[in-house]
Amino acid sequence: MIVTILLIVAAYLLGSIPSAVWIGKKYYGIDIREHGSKNAGATNTLRVLGRRAALPVFGIDVLKGYAAVTLSQVSMYASADYIALHGTGPLINFKIVLVVAAVLGHIFPIFAGFRGGKGVATLAGSVLAVFPPAVLLCLATFLVVLMISHYVSLSSMTAGVMFPIYTVFVYHQTYVPLIVFGCVIAVLLIITHRKNIKRLIAGTESKIYLWRRPKS
Repeated sequence: MIVTILLIVAAYLLGSIPSAVWIGKKYYGIDIREHGSKNAGATNTLRVLGRRAALPVFGIDVLKGYAAVTLSQVSMYASADYIALHGTGPLINFKIVLVVAAVLGHIFPIFAGFRGGKGVATLAGSVLAVFPPAVLLCLATFLVVLMISHYVSLSSMTAGVMFPIYTVFVYHQTYVPLIVFGCVIAVLLIITHRKNIKRLIAGTESKIYLWRRPKS
């Protein structure tokens, strides 16, 4: 039990690494949370500082989420004897707990005054360690919607909504906690993007063009 708690805490601490804040302050002398959408994430970093800053922020956020969930491999739930006795269900459940811990760390980072981002990239990295096939389809969905619409928010919400759909109808998963988890992800992404939804409806949401330089 102590090891399990420590792993959850470690997942939260990994999620708390504020890559956008640290890179903005270290190399550009600004707090990204005071500019643009005031969100400490890759999208706002791209909007304010450009691709050179946004790419490492995105990479770190995805990797920290993935690393947080792979901590499950040193838990008792991943041992061959435990799986032989109880199946893989407990391991999947624990991975889901680690996802939650990592994403909460990104949104409320202890290393940055509990003011973080929306956690989309961290969530993607975390879920990639839970069920990779569906996440890869979601990534393809994200890129297609982004290339067509140029709205990161719309792309993120669409990819999130498609996750449980891909899980059930493409990969025919029947494990209920995984399906419920996917539905919760979809709902939370919509909730956290409610301001973006209002701007999308009003036609005032900012667009992102990956091949253009940010305006000076």
